[in-house]
Amino acid sequence: MVNQQESIPFGPFRVEMSTTRLLRNGAEVELRPRAFRLLQLLIQNPGRVVDYPRMIREAWEGIQVSHHTIAVTIGEIKSVLGEYGAWIHCRPKFGYSLEMPQTEDLLRRGWHFWNQYTRVGFENALRCFEEAAGLDGADFRAFEAISRSYLMLAGFLMRAPRDAHGPFLDAHHRAAALCGLTPELRLDRAFGRCVFERNLAQAERELLALRAERPNSTDLYIRLALVYLAGRRLQEASALLPQAEAGDALAPELAFLRIVLRLFAREFEAAVHWGKTAVDLHPSSHVGRAFYAEALDSAGFTEQALAQYRLAAALSPDTGWIRADQARCLAVHGQRAEALAILDGLLRGRETEYVDGYHLGLVLEALGRRGEALREMERAYDEMSYALMFSALDAKADRIRSDPRFANLCNRVFAAAS
Repeated sequence: MVNQQESIPFGPFRVEMSTTRLLRNGAEVELRPRAFRLLQLLIQNPGRVVDYPRMIREAWEGIQVSHHTIAVTIGEIKSVLGEYGAWIHCRPKFGYSLEMPQTEDLLRRGWHFWNQYTRVGFENALRCFEEAAGLDGADFRAFEAISRSYLMLAGFLMRAPRDAHGPFLDAHHRAAALCGLTPELRLDRAFGRCVFERNLAQAERELLALRAERPNSTDLYIRLALVYLAGRRLQEASALLPQAEAGDALAPELAFLRIVLRLFAREFEAAVHWGKTAVDLHPSSHVGRAFYAEALDSAGFTEQALAQYRLAAALSPDTGWIRADQARCLAVHGQRAEALAILDGLLRGRETEYVDGYHLGLVLEALGRRGEALREMERAYDEMSYALMFSALDAKADRIRSDPRFANLCNRVFAAAS
């Protein structure tokens, strides 16, 4: 028997036994208590037929109901599960079973890696998802997962968006061909218009259109907030926080967003508070620690900032922009030799690993090498780094902002995005 405190994942869903909640991608899905108990019973017995007497005994607590009543309740569950409802099979005269595809274990392992939010994690996830797609070319979930992995690799600046765009679209189109444009696929495509295409207006339209269908989706509000930030609409982005928190207040990406919003608002003490909260909630998150480090540095806590940068770099040594931010902090505070050592390592490793040009440019600017900094910024533009879209709000860019060459580059970015 499954422990009632457990949270059981299947597909994009998660069944929380203790709170009797069904979540899809972090957003709660409404299901009547009786239907929830029946779904729970099926999940606890994957691949096995649950007969009618057992369903009546455990889901209806022994109250005698007809097979028709059970069928209606199963129909309700299948409707809530949407495209995954086909996993529930009727065995006439016997009962029902929940039969997940053979790719389920690979997909579950892939999502485990994916949730590490590191480059290695996303790359390992991709391998699992691609293997699943090879085993079952009709399982849209594998292609959806592949497309989302490319979106996150580009979104977290671990691969050049220019290079990830094609694979993202290919996998996205394959998933849509198999199951239609689900809200989740539309959500990814909308955010992809920001990350890959700098098309903020279209991204906003598509995200707003989805809000009626997914009013409790934390992912939707986080992504819409990022679109607003890219368009320099800080107040509108901040106003979305309560709606994002209502869906899943503990989501890692929401923790990151809270810090960034305060940094961009130049509310550095508040950024430190949310940074500390983020690392308390997600201590293994290199992204959260990097943003916390930036908040500490902006608030004048240099040594604490450097300590957090070291931890973030140790947690994910292959994430170039974090090491670049660490080098920038060192350079700004006069620790030039260590900054140069990190910079040299990044420049040498760039032949095999992607390093975002915007963040490298900030290091070079801090070291007084503006010409090289601007060349790196141009590389970021060519590689479609969407980090450039946040430069108007980013305090780290204050030193170079007055240079007309940088201003011209930013104008080109925002002209493309408008």
